[in-house]
Amino acid sequence: MVNSSQVSHFTLSAYVDTGLFRYFLFTAIMSFYALIVGANVLLIVVICINRRLHEPMYLFLCSLFANELQGSAGFFPFFLTQILSDVHTVSTLCCFLQIFLLFSYINVQLCSLSVMSYDRYLAVCHPLHYGARMTAGTAAALIALTWIYAFTEVAVMMSLSARLQLCGSVINKVYCDHYSVVKLSCSDSSASNIRGLVYIVCVVAGVVSLICFSYFRILRVCFCGSAETRHKAVTTCTPHLASLLNFSCGCVFELIQSRFNMSNVPDSFRVFLSLYFLTCQPLFNPLLYGLKMSKIRSSCKSLISGKM
Repeated sequence: MVNSSQVSHFTLSAYVDTGLFRYFLFTAIMSFYALIVGANVLLIVVICINRRLHEPMYLFLCSLFANELQGSAGFFPFFLTQILSDVHTVSTLCCFLQIFLLFSYINVQLCSLSVMSYDRYLAVCHPLHYGARMTAGTAAALIALTWIYAFTEVAVMMSLSARLQLCGSVINKVYCDHYSVVKLSCSDSSASNIRGLVYIVCVVAGVVSLICFSYFRILRVCFCGSAETRHKAVTTCTPHLASLLNFSCGCVFELIQSRFNMSNVPDSFRVFLSLYFLTCQPLFNPLLYGLKMSKIRSSCKSLISGKM
């Protein structure tokens, strides 16, 4: 038994030999990654340089797009390198760095979506007091707390994982995953398990409760309000709700394929399940908000045509 700090590398066993097809796969994924980076950077630039978009809702979106760039940077360059490699190994340092980036992305995404649901609740249910309750300063403080919490929580998780004694170095995935590393442990992992339980009870339950509360109150306003109020609520909440459902589905896919025996499922489908929330969400959000929200759409047109 050795400490995880003494393991020199991990082997990623989910990769298969694709022969010459690897170059086509590399080109397709590289193009997909370039599209993700271009779409998110474009919307961040549009929000930053257009003063009309310096409102709480757009500040939350800017944070969301920046987080998707971070999550994509933690996965795609590594994935592209592994596609062209014949030996699918990763050093311990790089593996833990990837775990840190990906779990930070998950935490920031989850907390950002919950804060955005509260923001939509204030906009729909308390429109007259929205400007006083949700100022730009308040939004900036919530964004800062979201990022600080995410990095702190992941740092605690990593410090507990680094102390584990490992009896193996094979990860049955195409990227490094915290749960997969913990499964390799042959020492007492109760501290890590307790942290995970506290995280689920306090954080995930709290986030889900805030989202459910916000949309329950929004639905009450829709049922009791006028047709104009319902139209405003639908227009305001549809992009956020679609993003929330898409991310939730991706997380459920990841939990299913990580926690349950799926040996009867084709390998390619299992890989797709594990990558959905890392690949589809970063492209889904900028396209959704860029096409759905008229202010962002018109600002993008103005920027591209050079009239901003």
